[in-house]
Amino acid sequence: MPRTARLPMSLLRAAACTGIAALTLTACGSGSGSTSAGTGSGDVKVGLITKTDTNPFFVKMKEGAEKSAKAEGVKLMTAAGKFDGDNAGQVTAIENMVAAGVKGILITPSDSKAIVPAIAKARAKGVLVIALDTPTEPESAVDALFATDNLKAGELIGEYAKAVMKGKAAKIATLDLAPGVSVGVQRHDGFLKGFGIGAKDPAVVCSQDTGGDQAKGQTAMENCLQKEPGINVVYTINEPAALGAFTALKAKGREKDVLIVSVDGGCTGTQAVKDGKIAATSQQYPLKMAAEGVKAVVTYAKDGKKASGYTDTGVTLISDKAQAGVTSKDTGYGLENCWG
Repeated sequence: MPRTARLPMSLLRAAACTGIAALTLTACGSGSGSTSAGTGSGDVKVGLITKTDTNPFFVKMKEGAEKSAKAEGVKLMTAAGKFDGDNAGQVTAIENMVAAGVKGILITPSDSKAIVPAIAKARAKGVLVIALDTPTEPESAVDALFATDNLKAGELIGEYAKAVMKGKAAKIATLDLAPGVSVGVQRHDGFLKGFGIGAKDPAVVCSQDTGGDQAKGQTAMENCLQKEPGINVVYTINEPAALGAFTALKAKGREKDVLIVSVDGGCTGTQAVKDGKIAATSQQYPLKMAAEGVKAVVTYAKDGKKASGYTDTGVTLISDKAQAGVTSKDTGYGLENCWG
């Protein structure tokens, strides 16, 4: 569908800034550091909407988008929800960016299902929409997905944990994200698959939701230890939750004999692997997701070619205690490629 006539910049800024009470939309105002402009394609606008603007993963994603936008000579608008799960804020961001004339929107959906109607409206107006990191439900609700294979990320740490246990009876605690969030479900299911057990296997003695938060991870681990003091394997949705679990285990004097595995590959988490707090983590690459997403929008703007399908942006198992039959790299590699 053809785009509407271009508005004066003052009106575009006003449109972009409308309704930000529920959102941080950082392409507003003059001299904003979040708008990258170059030459040649400077009239092309790309939108980036993340779940939050505080999580190091999304900070690195924004950095990747900014660098790519500058290199491509396009303008970048960025927005983030006030909290992980702020669907209303992301809907507002989509509407504002469409009104501002973006050619494409890159989004990490906070609610994979609830965001779909807003995405459909944007696509109906000719805006290319690419999901980063987190798929929508259904995945076909966007034009393309650039993301870690979260099932594989979970499988890698599951295989690692199984190899470390060497047949010893496992008592597993899973510190998950939240019900129904696709990333959390995929990582959890991948871990179980890698460990070689099913969803209702008695080896899983405790499961708690953490929202990926360190303090909640600590509380969840405390609850699990109260329920089953003999836990010897802990799967965590991300490294903040893992560090919370480590704190709880250390308070009980159990930090040396409980295996903790996680996903993300942030610099703090990777350092925790080096320090022995986490045994292994699956590292993902948010900067690459965003950079490739910006390039895809630029291609669409230039020749109308839309990105489609799923692009795997890679995942690597990081550990300093390699296990036979499980491919991994050490923390030297991990710290060179970490984020945050």
